[in-house]
Amino acid sequence: MKLTGFEGKIALVTGAAGGIGLAAVKMLQEAGAQVVATDHLLPEIPGVYCAALDVRDSAAVDAFVARIEAETGPIDLGLSLAGVLATGLVTETSDEAWRQVFSVNADGVFHITRALARVMGRRRRGAMVVVSSNAAGIPRHGMAAYAASKAAATMYVRSLGLELAPLGIRCNILAPGSTLTPMQTGMWADAHGAERIIAGTLETYRTGIPLQKLATPEDVAAAAMFMLSDQAGHITMADLYIDGGATLRG
Repeated sequence: MKLTGFEGKIALVTGAAGGIGLAAVKMLQEAGAQVVATDHLLPEIPGVYCAALDVRDSAAVDAFVARIEAETGPIDLGLSLAGVLATGLVTETSDEAWRQVFSVNADGVFHITRALARVMGRRRRGAMVVVSSNAAGIPRHGMAAYAASKAAATMYVRSLGLELAPLGIRCNILAPGSTLTPMQTGMWADAHGAERIIAGTLETYRTGIPLQKLATPEDVAAAAMFMLSDQAGHITMADLYIDGGATLRG
């Protein structure tokens, strides 16, 4: 089945410089979308409108969306991927670290989706996908700030979806587990990091991955493509786990 609903549409992607974001940008391009790719530093992706955007800055986000709408055209598809990771015990987490994680993972999602909701709402069409984490639905040892920020973003997007549903605008969440990206490999102490993630760690109460493999960025990007497509036209407020069964839930 070929996914449809992308040809000629403008798609705004945050967190597009690498990993899942870059994979999604390429898939959107191949599907015929006109992609606007943003990240906190200017991404460089051939054939794509690229811009630096700090999703923590509400005014900057509003101005950027307004500029794209005025100069490029109506944004019909939004994919929010900008996120940061923080690890460490709660007792060792500073106020600054806590706020930094929430400012990107929760506030940033709020800023970009609010701006898109305002313009999409006037046209009564559009679809948004926010990439959260399976950590939003299961406690993680040493990752309280990250898990809490993702849980906040997840429930926010579901609430947004409820508000926008009467306007024909769909809002869905993806909850990836361990994915082969720099964010994941940056937590590994040695070359056996993948093996430990797949097997699970009893000392931190973390289950392994039943499918016995890590996700690839393309695995998650493909799910985002489906959620943005016409074929998902009756799906909204969904929270899709893409973690190989690691959290033992769907």
